[in-house]
Amino acid sequence: MYKHVFLTGPPGVGKTTLIQKSTEALKSSGIPIDGFYTEEVRQGGRRIGFDVVTLFGKRGTLSRVGNSSCGSHTGRQEYRVGQYIVDLPSFEQLVLPVLREANLGGSIGHKVFIIDEIGRMELFSHSFIQAVRQILDGSETTVLGTIPIPKGKPLGLVEEIRSRRDVKVFSVTKENRGHILKDIVTAVQNCRKYSL
Repeated sequence: MYKHVFLTGPPGVGKTTLIQKSTEALKSSGIPIDGFYTEEVRQGGRRIGFDVVTLFGKRGTLSRVGNSSCGSHTGRQEYRVGQYIVDLPSFEQLVLPVLREANLGGSIGHKVFIIDEIGRMELFSHSFIQAVRQILDGSETTVLGTIPIPKGKPLGLVEEIRSRRDVKVFSVTKENRGHILKDIVTAVQNCRKYSL
């Protein structure tokens, strides 16, 4: 039996959209839900970076193109993925408290925790990796998350998740993204039943 559900697929295929739709469906069926997703930031029609947005509407910078105010001039170490500079302090400040809250379990019982995404940018944070492992190993939470498709050098935590026995991975494609939502939501609901 599975405990967690992850979506994988090429960039831009619609993983975040499916996560958002799944979140709405799960919420409307009364399931306690928390977490965050990654959102493109566009300016004048082109993508200039990514923000992290919690399910409660808090927003922080994850990355920006080039050196557009991501703190590279302050002498801090620069984390880069392609043309993007990752704003690690901003990411950790927003996401780590939310992850810690999930690890505490809280009094609301078994909840679903959204992690969109566990990718190259997020994995610069060792605290993030540690917190995600704790949630996956804990008993209080089912994770619904996204991971990138294997490309280039393997990403430790991503491959770990992909090979876990308690993780169900859906591959999102242009062909199936329009009708896979129900399967995802059902899989998450089944994970919760199994864990309760």
